[in-house]
Amino acid sequence: MTLSDAFISQAESCRRMGSPFMGQLLSLLAVAWPSDSALGRKVSTFRGDIGPAGHSIPLRIAGGLHALVLSNRAADLAAVYPPKKASDRILRKTVLAAIEAHQDFLLDWIDSPPQTNEVRRSAALIAGVHVAVQHFDMPIYLSELGASGGLNMLWDHYALEIEGQRFGAKTPAVLFTPQWQGPCPPHATPVIAERAGVDLNPLDPSHPDHLLRMMAYLWADQPERIQMTRAAAAVPATRPVQGDAIDWLAPRLAQAPQGHMHLIQHSVAWQYFPAAVQDRGRALIEAAGARATLQRPLAWLSMETEGDATAKIGAALTLQLWPGDLTIELGRADFHGRWVNWTYTG
Repeated sequence: MTLSDAFISQAESCRRMGSPFMGQLLSLLAVAWPSDSALGRKVSTFRGDIGPAGHSIPLRIAGGLHALVLSNRAADLAAVYPPKKASDRILRKTVLAAIEAHQDFLLDWIDSPPQTNEVRRSAALIAGVHVAVQHFDMPIYLSELGASGGLNMLWDHYALEIEGQRFGAKTPAVLFTPQWQGPCPPHATPVIAERAGVDLNPLDPSHPDHLLRMMAYLWADQPERIQMTRAAAAVPATRPVQGDAIDWLAPRLAQAPQGHMHLIQHSVAWQYFPAAVQDRGRALIEAAGARATLQRPLAWLSMETEGDATAKIGAALTLQLWPGDLTIELGRADFHGRWVNWTYTG
């Protein structure tokens, strides 16, 4: 995949997910990319897949440009960013000038992969947890893999509303109202007794630079995502630790106390684990499931794509439960939590 192809692919994906501005910006960069700039030369050194399923170079660049706007470093760029609108000519000219003027910032920015920690994914997680608690009604020992800033570990501080029915906190920090298709999830009262998460590059939303990185990967013409992230980031919380997800999970599988359900969760994270890590993690979790008891059950809740062929129809929501080795296909959800197609009828 060439860089131009990567920009076009990401532009199409952004348009499909409701961001015409990102579609415009990335389409312009596909034909006007300054390959002879310092940033262009650095981008050319990336090896392997530079597109959305790999290094995600287009999103790294777009995130860096948005960070310049959010941090008030580039007034000229802010003048052509949403909610303002600019013609292709003006936007192209302004963006290329910003790349030249802020090359040191952008050179440093693109060293790290995108991290959005999309909090609206918690809408699907809340529904999935209600199913798990329907089967094993006991306090939850929560472990999140690929937790980023930990915002989706806090789903018990949020609520999901479907046709006037509310699932979750009575006074939520964030209220989700996705387009919901299918029956409602079961009513339950999940209680988290302990929570922890891990990430290769964990972020702390209470740290201004970390919050900036999270916000910068939210698309500029989708202000509701930015507002929800700010609200979720204000919830006091234990932050994820740094480490390999499976190395970290291994001892936790033996530490879950009696009388608790150990809930492992991840959303749009597993796909980024190397294949060998996925295999090791699956074997580890399934072995722990084989040892699970009614007094110490195990639940594995995932919201993940099964590959490029299914990406256009959202992520699969899957819940596995032990003892019993039960796999429940709950439905599918938009990667940004805009909609949920719920198929579980339990």
